[in-house]
Amino acid sequence: MTLIKQKKAEIIGNFAGKPGNTGDTSVQIALLTERISYLSKHLEQNKKDYSSKRGLLKLVAQRKKLLSYLQNRNPQQYHKLLKQLNLRK
Repeated sequence: MTLIKQKKAEIIGNFAGKPGNTGDTSVQIALLTERISYLSKHLEQNKKDYSSKRGLLKLVAQRKKLLSYLQNRNPQQYHKLLKQLNLRK
């Protein structure tokens, strides 16, 4: 699944500190969250799609690593990001 260019640009614009800062940790987490939500909806309809389920688990693990990195580096930005994305921790 690829994100539509408009949706991806919107996410980058909302979470990037500077224009064009696509490698920022918060941007990466926001993009992963969007992909995770898409795959979760897909798996509700297609329960036996095991390869997508495996990909979803890999994305969740990657997001978890990035969240722990952000929590150690910048706790204020971490808490702000959790509120913006409606994630529990």
